[in-house]
Amino acid sequence: MAAKQKRKLQELSVEEFMLSGLDSGSDSEADGETKQQNGLQTSNEPQELESDALTTGAGKLGKATEHKKQLSRLQDKDPEFYKFLQANDQTLLNFDDTDSSDDEDERKYHRLPATLEAAGSDDDDDDDEEGEEGPKASKKSKKALEIIKVTDKMIKDWKTSMKKDPNPRLFREVTQAFKAAVSTTKGEGGVQCRYKVADSSVFNALVLFCIRDIYGALQRMLNLKPEKDQKRLVLPSSSQRWQKNQIDIKMYLSGVVQLLSCLTESTVISAVLRHANQLVPYYLCLPKQCRHLVKQLMKQWSTGEETSRVLAFLALNKMCRHKQETYLNPILKQMYISYVQNCKFTSPNALPMINFMQRTLTEMYSLDTQASYQHAFIYIRQLAIHLRNAMTMKKKETYQSVYNWQYIHCLYLWCRVLSTLHPSDVLQPLIYPLCQVILGTIKLVPTSRYYPLRMHCCRALTLLSSSTNTFVPVLPFLLEILQQVDFNKKPGRMSKKPINFAVILKLSNINLTEKAYKDGLIDQLYDLILEHFHTQSSSIGYPELALPAVIQLKAFLKECKVANYCKPMRQLLEKVQENSSHITGRRQKVAFGVADATAVAAWEKQIQEEGTPLSRYYSQWKKLREKEIQLEISGKDRMEDLDLPEIKRRKVQEKKVEDKKEFKDLFESDSGSDEDDGKLKIKGKTGPRDDDYDEDMSDMSDEEAMGGDSDDDDEEEEVDEEAPQPLSSSALIKLAEGDEDLVEDLELSDDD
Repeated sequence: MAAKQKRKLQELSVEEFMLSGLDSGSDSEADGETKQQNGLQTSNEPQELESDALTTGAGKLGKATEHKKQLSRLQDKDPEFYKFLQANDQTLLNFDDTDSSDDEDERKYHRLPATLEAAGSDDDDDDDEEGEEGPKASKKSKKALEIIKVTDKMIKDWKTSMKKDPNPRLFREVTQAFKAAVSTTKGEGGVQCRYKVADSSVFNALVLFCIRDIYGALQRMLNLKPEKDQKRLVLPSSSQRWQKNQIDIKMYLSGVVQLLSCLTESTVISAVLRHANQLVPYYLCLPKQCRHLVKQLMKQWSTGEETSRVLAFLALNKMCRHKQETYLNPILKQMYISYVQNCKFTSPNALPMINFMQRTLTEMYSLDTQASYQHAFIYIRQLAIHLRNAMTMKKKETYQSVYNWQYIHCLYLWCRVLSTLHPSDVLQPLIYPLCQVILGTIKLVPTSRYYPLRMHCCRALTLLSSSTNTFVPVLPFLLEILQQVDFNKKPGRMSKKPINFAVILKLSNINLTEKAYKDGLIDQLYDLILEHFHTQSSSIGYPELALPAVIQLKAFLKECKVANYCKPMRQLLEKVQENSSHITGRRQKVAFGVADATAVAAWEKQIQEEGTPLSRYYSQWKKLREKEIQLEISGKDRMEDLDLPEIKRRKVQEKKVEDKKEFKDLFESDSGSDEDDGKLKIKGKTGPRDDDYDEDMSDMSDEEAMGGDSDDDDEEEEVDEEAPQPLSSSALIKLAEGDEDLVEDLELSDDD
């Protein structure tokens, strides 16, 4: 066709070409070509789609099949490794073709939906949601209808059936009711439960029923028989029925802990703690619930009432005794931290609680001396580091890190621990470093303002020395106070209340000038010196130990002129000398030498059993002193029974009122007429003394308005001196009459 068309075009002339219908032919050919092209495209479209689908499918399954082929080829290439995979990793060989990571990659990206939904109204959406959530709502309503309200009758029925035959189903019902009761303490957002407790009387009855009867019912339900050896604890997990009831028991134990955390009344807390103490074996089988219980017990031990503290400690001690390897170390750590946090402030009311925490913590440390050594070593070292920083840096902040109640109570705690657990080879090496830390604390700031802190440290050292049979030089720090303080100096001010040295660490500058400060110092020195000598009263070297103290006490008695201070010191000196002469007399009769340590120890033990004059006096004095300390702790003053005269001072306002009344006549006489006074004055002229008098009086009134503290007598003298000199005849007559009256009185008295 193309050749024929070319020939025709060659044969045609220009005019014929222009006139011929060439356009129509080209159009038809063009149409034909486009149809052919379109036909090719339409025919190729399904093929392209099929190829695309194949390629995507191959892409999806390509990696999986390829990996499987590699594994199959591995069987031929390396049969030993293939056998190894069969033996150790079957999942790698049993690979699924359908699994591919491409699907996961595709899920990461968002795909548009095939058809976009038109924006509808909110009502339609709500209707659709209601239609979809219809069955769910019906289920919820059914559940809501199933909630049972607990009544007193139900509790009575549970109680009677629990006593007759406790079974798992009954225990589950009671547990769910108890959970519902405890969830009410959380507020409105509590957990949904099968039962509902709405009345407070029902709540109290249910909790009381659980506290009284649940433990016995659990023991019978699990068929747990108490062992003959009471020290050995029977764990409920040893029962065959434990697994069946474990979930319900766990729910109940969690409810008890939650109830304990919400209570505020001390009597109710004590009752729940007693119940928790019974349930300790069950808590030990469930570590999570046990940790929650330990947290609540720690809170009650450190901040609760007296009974709650004791019950919490008994439960903690029970846990540590029966599962030392699990709970002893964390409980010891938490108890020490709680002790430090709660002894930051010391008062007469808080001091017994702090002493209770010291004693109970000491008992916990006695359970395992190896663990106690680790704790004591770490914490004593920490105290030593604080002291070293204070000694090297010498700043106010570092001093305060040592001179505070927490530091002092920690020192006293470790002295008590080492003295209580004394015959212990494990803790023996800690005595020397602890003594060094306490002595360094005394020497850090050796001023008179910190005498109370020094006495606390000396008391701790005396306790440690007496219990561990270790000599600690305490006397020099006590006798130094007698030399530094001038007891003959008159006090700057009087104070009715004595200073309680048991609850202070530092004295103010005002306290140092009071009489109560010196009185308290003498009492404290008497107590501490007597206690120290009592610890060494049966020692064979007592006379040599007492000699420096005897010399310094004699020097003090020679210098001091105050009888109230000399009397107790003289009595102390007599007791020390009496005991010294007793030991010297007994020592002269022995036949062994000083080097014979065994004979010396036996002799000292015999003397201690027989008793010494100082030990007998100390036992009597201790009883009286304890009564005085109890009075001080309870807030009663030792001077309460004394009827001291009180000086009544007039207030400034009362002074002003009386002064105005007193000088009222003087002001009126100045402002009044001449006839009132009977004075001879020239009209229109005033004397210079009157002007001066007015100025003086105005000055006095100004001073009174400013609150001056001038005495009344001085004011009266000034008024008399500046009063006008001339007197009228009537005034002279009155003076004369007054003298006659005085003479008459004297005559009458003479006649009598």
